[in-house]
Amino acid sequence: MSFKEVVADNPLYPLTDRAISGLPHHEQIRALAQRGIRIIQLREKDLASRDFYLAALAARTVANEVGVKLIINDRVDIALAIRADGVHLGQDDLPAEAARQLLGPAAIIGISTHNLEQARIASRMPVDYVAIGPIFATSTKNAPNPTVGLEELRRIRSELKSMPLVAIGGITQSRLSDVLAAGADAVAVISDLWRNSASSD
Repeated sequence: MSFKEVVADNPLYPLTDRAISGLPHHEQIRALAQRGIRIIQLREKDLASRDFYLAALAARTVANEVGVKLIINDRVDIALAIRADGVHLGQDDLPAEAARQLLGPAAIIGISTHNLEQARIASRMPVDYVAIGPIFATSTKNAPNPTVGLEELRRIRSELKSMPLVAIGGITQSRLSDVLAAGADAVAVISDLWRNSASSD
C-alpha cells in the first residue's frame, strides 16, 4: 500500500513524543490507533541505541496488533532491525538512495525539507513523500528553520506535482483544513493531538 493510500482516509500523521504525551512509544501508538490513525512516526532523540531499539521493538509489536504503519525517525538501522514499515530521514541523515537499498522497494521512505529548493531535490530521490516545514512556528523542535507558511506550501505543491507532501510544524486541529487546502496530502502533528486528548478525558 502506498503512502498516499495509507493517509487517504485520515490525513493525520502523528509523531510520538514521550515528554509531551507522558507515555512510552508503544502506549502512544495504541492510543492513537483508537482515533483512527493509520500511520505513526516514532521519534526519539534522547535514548541510547540499545534502549531505542527496545522501545521501537515494543512499538512495532503494538503497531502490528492494531494495524498501524510504523515509521522510524532518522534511524535506518533501527527501522531495519525491527522490520518497521519505513523511515523518515532528515537532511543530515543517511542518503535516501542508501536507505532504499537497505530497506527495499516496499518500505515507506520520507524526507524532511525546509524550503522549495530542498523540496525540489527531494522529489527526485527514491522517496514516497516529501515533508515540508515548519509551516507555522513550533516549540517542539530546537532551533527550528524559518517558517514556510501556507503561500509557500501552495507554491511547493504546484512544483512537486504528484509527489505526496506532508506538512509539519505548529499545525493545530483548527488549522488542519487550511493546510490540506494549500496542498498537503498529510499533516504531521505532535503536541496538538495530546492537548486535545487531555482536554477530552
